[in-house]
Amino acid sequence: MRSEAPYREVDDLRRDYAGSRPAIRARLEDFARVPKTEYLYELIYCLLTPQSSAVNAAKVVACLREADFLATDFDPSGILFRKEHYIRFHNTKARRLLEAKTNRDVILAALGDGRSPPEMRDWFVRNVKGLGWKEASHFLRNIGYRDLAILDRHILKNLRRHRIIRTLPKSLTPARYQSIERKFRRFADAVGIPMDELDLLFWSRETGEILK
Repeated sequence: MRSEAPYREVDDLRRDYAGSRPAIRARLEDFARVPKTEYLYELIYCLLTPQSSAVNAAKVVACLREADFLATDFDPSGILFRKEHYIRFHNTKARRLLEAKTNRDVILAALGDGRSPPEMRDWFVRNVKGLGWKEASHFLRNIGYRDLAILDRHILKNLRRHRIIRTLPKSLTPARYQSIERKFRRFADAVGIPMDELDLLFWSRETGEILK
């Protein structure tokens, strides 16, 4: 186990974690119980979130459910474009949703073939258009996979706060993403808190909620 000496504010972190641990663990249990019938909507949510708010993405998913998107043939771009839950790059993302729906049998088969979480993430990045490393990690976490970092701006800000990283990266290439993830995992091991529990803690610090 690595020494905690280079890190900052570890006592504050442990105090925050102690107060949030029951809610964080309950949320992770919720993810593990997501039925396979919901996997495609969880994927749709993660295809919508890049450069758009998580709240808006959730609202759009609710609208798509109501319209029975997975069983009905229609272009979802009009729903994504609505002012009350606008999704940036709505036309491109609508195409990504349609592609995912078309390929759902392949996607669901991949999820059942026994790959490890890192192997599964790699498959999704390579095979599902619109998913980068962050989005693929997010999707897999939301259906119960563990030990993958979701390096969004909230998480990166907290990684810098605790001196896990020194500066915020201007971009995240695959190599840089994996390098930061390894540092995050070493920190989690050093402080004795699972990485995906820290992820939800960092998110809740920034937003006030333990969202998905």
